[in-house]
Amino acid sequence: MRLPRVLAAVTALALSLTACGGATTGSSAPSVPGPVSAADLAKVTLKVGDQKGGSQALLKAAGLLDDVPYRIEWSTFTSGPPLLEAASAGAIDIGGVGNTPPIFSAAAKAKISIVSAARGDVRGDALLVPPDSTAQTINDLKGKTIGVAKGSSAHGQILLNLRKVGLSTKDVELSFLQPADAYGAFTQHRIDAWAVWDPYTAQAKLEAGARTLVDGTGIANGYTFQVAGHSALSDAGKNAAIRDFVTRIAKAQRWADTHRDDWGLAWAADTGLAPEVALAAARNGPDVPVALDDAVIASEQELADAFTDEKVLPGKVDFAEFTDTRYAADLASARG
Repeated sequence: MRLPRVLAAVTALALSLTACGGATTGSSAPSVPGPVSAADLAKVTLKVGDQKGGSQALLKAAGLLDDVPYRIEWSTFTSGPPLLEAASAGAIDIGGVGNTPPIFSAAAKAKISIVSAARGDVRGDALLVPPDSTAQTINDLKGKTIGVAKGSSAHGQILLNLRKVGLSTKDVELSFLQPADAYGAFTQHRIDAWAVWDPYTAQAKLEAGARTLVDGTGIANGYTFQVAGHSALSDAGKNAAIRDFVTRIAKAQRWADTHRDDWGLAWAADTGLAPEVALAAARNGPDVPVALDDAVIASEQELADAFTDEKVLPGKVDFAEFTDTRYAADLASARG
């Protein structure tokens, strides 16, 4: 099933709204340009960073790519950190990432701003061990090797789970691997455990018999973000396109939450995952849109402070400086 197409009149009305309030206030904050005409918007090419089975697949499954009033140029990334590097450099305009990549980008003084938020089920953000592992608790991994993508949401999850039991990243050996490489290392027993997210969690459990040692319950905040580059936010045409794009993402997320099996099958078709893997991940619950509010910022600040305390980051990050709520009213309407 698909959502009905968004009426052209609604889109035109949204585009006529002025960009109001809520933008970041730091000295490096992007300007908030005024609205553009529908004719000018039609000339815009929005460069969107994506991950396999991400925004493009979601929007297509929800029927929300059929009437986009600008051109979208998609680029695929293996994870959030390189996507945000591209956004900061202006190679892409916007892209979706997990809760940790923006913190690392903020620490590097990247020219990016978080413009919308969603929250997913944290059970899919898990620390996995092979089926024959003797480890029963995270304490049993002391001195062991854990595969994880550096700066990913899984990196934050493992950090917080270690801290919960009085350990730190110094008590284990982190092997920084992207998911495709980590899966091979995990199944070949070249790492002792793997910190990762869905659908990789579901895939490892169903296809490799992996066991969840701990997950993000009570630890991870489950947030995901749409993050835009400052140059795009300062451009009138791209700012208008981003406004429309993030509201479409929010509507698509609502659709996926009420059509989990439909989304799971579409996810499988886009990624090549076995349908049972994608369905298992989708049934855990997709991301649902939430307000980019003080609670989100406070939770992310706690995570950033944890990385700083571990000396993973070179200094303190002020997460609020990297948020921009210029699209808050549009997103509130999209959330329903």
